[in-house]
Amino acid sequence: MTRLFPHPVLTVLLTLMWMVLTAFSVGHLLLGGALAVLAARTMAALHPETPPLRNWRLMPRLAGRIFVDVIRSNIAVARLILTEGWASDRQGAFVELPLTLRSPSALAVLAIVLTATPGTAWVEYVSDSGTLVLHVFDGAEADHYRAVIRDIYEPMLQEIFE
Repeated sequence: MTRLFPHPVLTVLLTLMWMVLTAFSVGHLLLGGALAVLAARTMAALHPETPPLRNWRLMPRLAGRIFVDVIRSNIAVARLILTEGWASDRQGAFVELPLTLRSPSALAVLAIVLTATPGTAWVEYVSDSGTLVLHVFDGAEADHYRAVIRDIYEPMLQEIFE
């Protein structure tokens, strides 16, 4: 059974997502199911490693913090654009941050979080030096982003993954 459906949870979730995004019909169910099976088999061919999760209890706290930060960032970016417009004197900036994270899974989660947060974009990670290059919408807030990543996200991700 695992050869036909190597990732059954992924298959079911992808099929459900297909059904949510399209009309509910038997044809769409069959098409979504076939695409989900194909995607799960492709995922199995990549042989992804299972991320080591040391502290599951910290994940809801991290998710809550990310939710609050994304909402705050949405409000801040919208306020800047709506009140000052594009003609403001604010400048974007590239910020270099030394990271102590080394786990590929933790770095991937951090990349997703920073890219999903309005006003920031993960640009580059130099693994030799452990340096992250982050683009921020408002360069005046660079120290704020440094502090949030260093003092909040990095310790939580280290505790969860390393």
